[in-house]
Amino acid sequence: MMRAGPVTAPEGREGVSKVLAEMCYRGAGEYDSRGLSEALDGLGLQRGGGAAGEMASFGGALLADNLGKALELHADIIRRPKLPDAELEPVVALALQDLEALEDAPARKMFVHLKRAYYTSQHGRSALGKSETLERLSADALREDHARRYSPDGAILSVAGRFDWDWLKGAVGARFGDWTGSGPSAPEPEYRVASHYEHVEQETAQEHIGLTYASIPPRHPDRYAARLAIGVLSGGMGARLFTEIREKRGLVYSVSASPSEVRGHGTIMCYAGTTPERSQETLDVLVQELRRLGEGVEAEELERARVGLLSSLVMQGESTSARARAITSDYFYLGRVRSLREIREGVEGVTPEAIVDHLARHPAENFTVTSLGPRKLTVPA
Repeated sequence: MMRAGPVTAPEGREGVSKVLAEMCYRGAGEYDSRGLSEALDGLGLQRGGGAAGEMASFGGALLADNLGKALELHADIIRRPKLPDAELEPVVALALQDLEALEDAPARKMFVHLKRAYYTSQHGRSALGKSETLERLSADALREDHARRYSPDGAILSVAGRFDWDWLKGAVGARFGDWTGSGPSAPEPEYRVASHYEHVEQETAQEHIGLTYASIPPRHPDRYAARLAIGVLSGGMGARLFTEIREKRGLVYSVSASPSEVRGHGTIMCYAGTTPERSQETLDVLVQELRRLGEGVEAEELERARVGLLSSLVMQGESTSARARAITSDYFYLGRVRSLREIREGVEGVTPEAIVDHLARHPAENFTVTSLGPRKLTVPA
């Protein structure tokens, strides 16, 4: 993972990060595009990664015996991509198709607008970019961007599964040890500090509502209390949003809340999908429930959220891919890697009083709201 996501992309080149990450797979080292694909497939590698937020990532899951060859190929992909002119047109065409597909995915489109409305810094950019900037991209521009942003400065490599540590250090050193250079740093996140509303007019049968507000940064000591507070709100069919908005009132077909982070800043992102006729009441009740959470949490609610979070932790520990992603995320956001035991103890140590205290210091307020559909809404004061 490297600091080569949309946040650090040059001005006027929105979408370049996603295109560049894909172009790196279109031939690298001694391989042309087809040869590289066959080499990766020959390892049985289930490819993952992409470009989003501050980072671009490359990786995948495969048999432990093939790790050495996978590291060799990824060193070529990251450090020595060919970036051939002939491959640019089909890659840009795919990027334009992804952008156009937003029109058939209104909820996803709404979140693109919500993020852009909340962040006033480059953190509000969409990885999809814009059609006008995608169409202007050249292979020379990609080569220039690769030379500028693909560097070991801030890069993170994580491996989870069966391997010998001394062997791994040697293998990584042999393939990346002489990698030098520095890349651009991400700017500090800037965001709205007052309530804000935007409506995206679109003739749809549903109204899609997104709401976000500032929470705590990733390194805050209230991290576990904040996470469990959201679990009480949106941790399954017994959580408050599902019970109050869907089950009791029948207002929505989908409702959720989840934490979202960039380095140095955290938010809570909420979503509700409903009909235009019920959209105003849906927003009213959503805001009401967000505020009511600060009045108190029942022990049973907390325990339900805790069990759900600990179950996810167990599943993460059983998946090497999930564990590798968690290691990378921890090191990026926290500057260190937490053990599963540390996380479990943090989750188990949260009390209802700790959640109330956290919400008293960090209340749900100053909402940025975006709606997409045929009806404009009024954000409750």
